[in-house]
Amino acid sequence: MYKILIRPFLFLMDAEKAHHFTFSLVRFLSNIGFSSIFRAIYNFEDARLEREVFGIKFKNPVGLAAGFDKDAKLFNELSNFGFGFVEIGTLTPKPQEGNPKKRLFRLKPDSAIVNRMGFNNSGVQDAVKRLKKEHQVLIGGNIGKNKVTPNEEAVNDYLICFNALYHYVDYFVVNVSSPNTPGLRELQDREPLTALLNELKKENYSLSQKNGKQQKPILLKIAPDLTNEQLTDIIKIVADTKIDGVIATNTTIAREGLQSTPNLVQEKGGLSGKPLTDRSTEVIRFLAQNSNKAFPIIGVGGIHSAQDALDKLDAGADLVQLYTGFIYEGPTLIKQINKAILDRA
Repeated sequence: MYKILIRPFLFLMDAEKAHHFTFSLVRFLSNIGFSSIFRAIYNFEDARLEREVFGIKFKNPVGLAAGFDKDAKLFNELSNFGFGFVEIGTLTPKPQEGNPKKRLFRLKPDSAIVNRMGFNNSGVQDAVKRLKKEHQVLIGGNIGKNKVTPNEEAVNDYLICFNALYHYVDYFVVNVSSPNTPGLRELQDREPLTALLNELKKENYSLSQKNGKQQKPILLKIAPDLTNEQLTDIIKIVADTKIDGVIATNTTIAREGLQSTPNLVQEKGGLSGKPLTDRSTEVIRFLAQNSNKAFPIIGVGGIHSAQDALDKLDAGADLVQLYTGFIYEGPTLIKQINKAILDRA
């Protein structure tokens, strides 16, 4: 039904307006009793789908990637579509508008999206207000820096977000790989990245001691555009800092082999969707093989079918996440992936 009736209607709208319309519709339907209907249609629960990764038990390995529910406005409602976990953000210390509109573009012939949103969000404290309510689903907190914060002061922004979210999320993701905040990807270089992760690890230990709780898992989200040499550096950084895992990958700045019109292909921003499928799987495989699977990996990028998800799991991912595939294929994709995992168990 989604691809026949709902998607064509949504795709008549501007992409960002369609996103906000969808949020409003899901919230409205959930408030008038459709939550149980969504669960009945889309949830697929089986104990064999459970995964324990970085000390957390996930009811299934399919999550919603960051960027969809930036401000933690709909995590419980979205969980009714069958997600095993929902990642919110990217959140920054201060609210920011992000880049000027128009900033979100569908490349329909490529089943892709280009975005240059620019960490638009209402600020971490605004999200915390909503995160204080009961969670139906495991939540990851994706954190970044404000655009106006220079890189040499970026650590403070990440620490502010880390402290604000500490009691309300199940794991953290350090986003230094978005192509839409000027200079952000420079933080992926070995020296600044090691310093940032070490500071977050220190804060994690301090907060856990203060609160008598286990430390929260910290993951690093990386770009698909890193060279093998840079990926080798990432493996070393994970080992040196002892963070808990990697999310591979964010959006790409590459544009090879696209079928969409030149004006869309040339739009600045990060590309997601089917064109990223193979590259994100390659990155997962490289990390897994060259680290001897020393750390967990969440695979994301171009998952538009159950087979795409299985390929990432086979390459070395422990969990997977959807974003663009969720938009193009609809919520049945989550169930299809979980069924496929069990069918070959």
